Amino acid sequence: MRFQDSNTQPRQPSLAEQRARQQALAQEERDEELARQSDAKAATRRKILIGSGVTVGLVGLVATFYTVAKTENVTAVCTDKDGVVVQNDDYCDDNYVTSHGGYHSGGFLFLPIPGGGYNSYRYNYGGTGVVGQRVAGGSYDPPSARTNVTTKSGKSVQRGGFGISGKSGSGGSGKSGGS
Repeated sequence: MRFQDSNTQPRQPSLAEQRARQQALAQEERDEELARQSDAKAATRRKILIGSGVTVGLVGLVATFYTVAKTENVTAVCTDKDGVVVQNDDYCDDNYVTSHGGYHSGGFLFLPIPGGGYNSYRYNYGGTGVVGQRVAGGSYDPPSARTNVTTKSGKSVQRGGFGISGKSGSGGSGKSGGS
């Protein structure tokens, strides 16, 4: 019979059809479960990758910070106005100079000479030389604030602010400009 009218009841599925339908439904449930598991794995993988990226970024940021922020050690030598290294590092110490009647102006420290006049002194940062000879290399500009500056005798030279004023290791403050 090819056509059924509305009065005809549909026949019951055969045992094989019922089994096939149950197997299809079970297979569909397994496929859905596998899809949920693979979605969960993909989400976990995404979270791990994002977390790894954040971790790598933070490690890079911290490494950059330590590279930039690490302190550098520089040796300062006290020189006269001609760039000749002097024996006494105190000539470049603001406290020593002011206690001996001198003054600090424009990066130079001026000590009075017996009989009148002044000798000028200043630090050379990073240069090398022996007492009585011109300093080789280095700079007369103070290094950045994150630099440890010491003299050959081991005295710490500290600067304030942007390198405009000078300070010695004994805690005295310097002046910028003329006095």
